[in-house]
This record gives sequence, structure tokens and C-alpha cells, in this order.
Amino acid sequence: MLTDPVLLPRLTPLLNRIDASTEGGDTFWRWHLVQLAVLGIGIKPVFTERMTFTEGKRIDFTHTPPAGAAEWTGAEGCYLLSDAEPEDDGTPATQLEISLTVDVDLPLSRLASPVVTRTMRTTLDRTGDRFAANLLRHLRTRQR
Repeated sequence: MLTDPVLLPRLTPLLNRIDASTEGGDTFWRWHLVQLAVLGIGIKPVFTERMTFTEGKRIDFTHTPPAGAAEWTGAEGCYLLSDAEPEDDGTPATQLEISLTVDVDLPLSRLASPVVTRTMRTTLDRTGDRFAANLLRHLRTRQR
């Protein structure tokens, strides 16, 4: 599910769609977010990530804008998957750990940085919580 660019936007708040492409053996996902308001400034982030998939173990993403393109938003990070203790009934379990750094270049004074950072952190925390809930619901399971 984490490698499906069609399903992932249905599970991820703020994510409108992902356009997937392959170039020179590399996989790229162009992420299209919904419009966000940051201190009264509306932004509609679109950014390109080089995706690296290690089957069943990890997914790495690195901001890689197309040649000559300026992207004001980008992300770096990974999804780490590992085996977890099986459920009491013996059902296999997986642990998912997400590491994510988001960069946004906004037309604001550096003095606004603390407020923007707090706002972004709160937004990402809420998005992560809702993503986790949606993922668990999709899997018809619960968090341990």
C-alpha cells in the first residue's frame, strides 16, 4: 500500500494526488498537495521525489526537482518496515516507522520562522495521526 501512488493519496490527508514516472531506471513521484494557508499566504505545494523501494524493508524519498524547475517545497525521509511480535492469535505484524523532513520556501520574513515552524509541525503531526488512523482502518487492524 505504501508503494501505491493511487491508494496513498486516499489514506494521506492534504495529499491530492501522486503522478508516478520512471526515468533512467529511477522512480519519481510528483506529489500534489491541497492548498494550504500559512500566515494568510495560500500555497499549493507540488514537488518531485526520487523514490527508492527496498521490498518489505524501506522506502526512501529524496527531493529531486526536474532539471530547470524551481520547486518551493520538498521532502526527505523514509518509511522503515520491520517484523513485530505476532498478534496473540499468531497473525504476523509489521512495525512502520516514518522519518520525514519538509522544506518550504515562503515569501515571509525570517522573523515569521518560529510561527511557521510551529504551524507546520502541528499540521504534520495531525496529518501523521490521521494517516495512521486511515492506514489502520484500511488494513482492518488496530494500533498496538
